[in-house]
Parts: sequence; structure tokens; C-alpha cells
Amino acid sequence: MPKGYWIACYREITHPDKLSAYAKLAAPAIEAGGGKFLARGTAAQAYEAGLRERTVLIEFASVEQAIATHDSAGYRAALAALAGGAVRDLRIVAGI
Repeated sequence: MPKGYWIACYREITHPDKLSAYAKLAAPAIEAGGGKFLARGTAAQAYEAGLRERTVLIEFASVEQAIATHDSAGYRAALAALAGGAVRDLRIVAGI
């Protein structure tokens, strides 16, 4: 079974206070779901159509675990805290 990865790219952070509130709730929810943070921060470099934006990469034991964590009550509470605080793109992909 391949590992699952969350890749989140923040296009715009409109309310840093909401992002901070989200982070305080999201990290424990993600870790409780078995997620391991591999990278987070502003891109060191961007090519082609990429943007130098905040990016977060999180590893899970499986795609199913990544989806279950995203859909968990703890993570939904984090998303509620973020509401309107950022424009972002989150994808869950299978490892190879």
C-alpha cells in the first residue's frame, strides 16, 4: 500500500491570526491521524508556473489515512478556525 501525502500551497494569507489559530488545531489533529510533517515554509525557488508561496508537505502511512485525517472532527475544527484566513490548494496524492 503506497504512502499518502498532503501537499498544501497557500496562494494568499489574508488573516495571519486565523492561520495561527488553524495551525494550533491542525498540527495535533494531523499528528493524531499519523501525519508526519516533512516540509513547511516558503518555497526556496519556483519554476515554470510555480509561485514562491508557503507550501506544506505531510506524509501518512496510506492515502486512506490521509483522507480520514482530513475528514476527522479535529481537522474540521482547524478548518473552521481558518475560514476566510487563506486561499490555498490542498491535494492528497499517493506515493510511488
